[in-house]
Amino acid sequence: MMRGLSFRSLAFLFLIAFLVWSASFETCNARRGRHWRHGRSSNSVSLSKKNNKGNSHRKGGHHNYHNGKPKPKPKPKAPSHNKSPPLAPAVPTKPVYDVPPPSHHSSVFNVKDFGAKGNGVSDDTKAFEAAWAAACKVEASIMMVPAESVFLVGPISFSGPYCQANIIFQLDGTIIAPTGSKDWGKGLLWWLDFTKLKGITIQGKGIIDGRGSVWWQDYPYDDPIDDESKLIIPLHNNTLPYKPPTPIRSELSGKMPSIKPTALRFYGSFNVTVTGITIQNSPQCHLKFDNCIGVVVHDVSVSSPGDSPNTDGIHLQNSKDVLIHTSNLACGDDCVSIQTGCSNVYVHNVNCGPGHGISIGSLGKDNTKACVSNITVRDVMMHNTMNGVRIKTWQGGSGSVQGVLFSNIQVSEVQLPIVIDQFYCDKSTCKNQTSAVALSGITYERVKGTYTVKPVHFACSDSLPCVDVTLSVIELKPVQERYHMYDPYCWQAFGESTTPTHPPIACLQTGKPPSNRPQSSPDACF
Repeated sequence: MMRGLSFRSLAFLFLIAFLVWSASFETCNARRGRHWRHGRSSNSVSLSKKNNKGNSHRKGGHHNYHNGKPKPKPKPKAPSHNKSPPLAPAVPTKPVYDVPPPSHHSSVFNVKDFGAKGNGVSDDTKAFEAAWAAACKVEASIMMVPAESVFLVGPISFSGPYCQANIIFQLDGTIIAPTGSKDWGKGLLWWLDFTKLKGITIQGKGIIDGRGSVWWQDYPYDDPIDDESKLIIPLHNNTLPYKPPTPIRSELSGKMPSIKPTALRFYGSFNVTVTGITIQNSPQCHLKFDNCIGVVVHDVSVSSPGDSPNTDGIHLQNSKDVLIHTSNLACGDDCVSIQTGCSNVYVHNVNCGPGHGISIGSLGKDNTKACVSNITVRDVMMHNTMNGVRIKTWQGGSGSVQGVLFSNIQVSEVQLPIVIDQFYCDKSTCKNQTSAVALSGITYERVKGTYTVKPVHFACSDSLPCVDVTLSVIELKPVQERYHMYDPYCWQAFGESTTPTHPPIACLQTGKPPSNRPQSSPDACF
């Protein structure tokens, strides 16, 4: 009896245990199923955010933080008992993998992080040097000059050649030059200097202000002046033809060095870009490129008074493959100056004025050799400038200028719209010499507008006349105001007019010079 009772009790307990175990098994399966579906949904959202964020990084040109390799899109997989438990649902905050790396790995170097005050009074030169030293070590780094701050910076060199490539100088604030003579010593040729760099870019909406008035007021009477002033003859005897700005004598007069610096210079660099910024009131030239290959300048503004002495807008020398476009240039000298050693230069969609126009030269000074070729200047507007498009060379020089096109030049109240002057001299007198820079293949097409002195001035060398000068659709009308109007002038200029010109330029001789005259300089460029 006890044994039977015991057996029935055990069987009953076993049945109850089995039912409890079965219920627990179903509950676990149900819980596991809910977790997997929820986790899968959450992971899909996270991956979607991650992919979108990664795309935004790529569109912006920045590096992602996965060694540059996009992760493959995950495929849905059935749950496995061997895998670790799924993660909890993602919270609606920025994912962990989008957090930037620690600051010491950052490629942005803000000058304020290196001690710059940006108050326009404290000297921030050392902070700029430190920021550059850090940026120099990182490829494609950004040196940041933040907006709404004014940084007083003395003469400084941002130099290679051991810097990494493709550094960006992000200029959104204002950089101002010191105005005390002690900051310049006996005189320097530049203020902000970028040397021997690859892929250097200066961009932003900021300003470089040279505060040049303290230099201009010490402008010496014997400084070189633009020689074309001698061609401007006043209508009234009591009016000077071209008067350089009279030095303003003040308590600061005589304290600044006689050597005036260029505001921004690039030397020996490859793939240089300058865009968006404003350069104003430079003591001398505003923007200079020397020994550079691959230069792009666009959407840049240059601004200084029309009577500020020797303040060229953009100055090129020994540089190749240059593109300048969509910029406004107002200064006291040439808006663009193209010097020896330049080739493959293209200037278009530029506004020039005030200033002295766009010039090739001066070339051949002090009996030097000059080589310039393949220059195109087109779609340019000039207002109230001394010259329009000009080539100027010194007597005694050698070399050549060839392959030049001036096209679609609009002039308004320009004194001398078209100029070739092979007797250039920025002093009171210059010695007559027979050798000259050879000029050939010079084309002027669609030059239209108004002038105030003389429409065309071709003064070519006796020993090396200008050859292959072509005129097409020249329409220049006088402005009957202050100055006496002169007819077109030509001397030893040979070529052709492919269309009628206004006014008629009959002084251009058709064809080639007489056969007994040399056609090229013995030191011509090859």
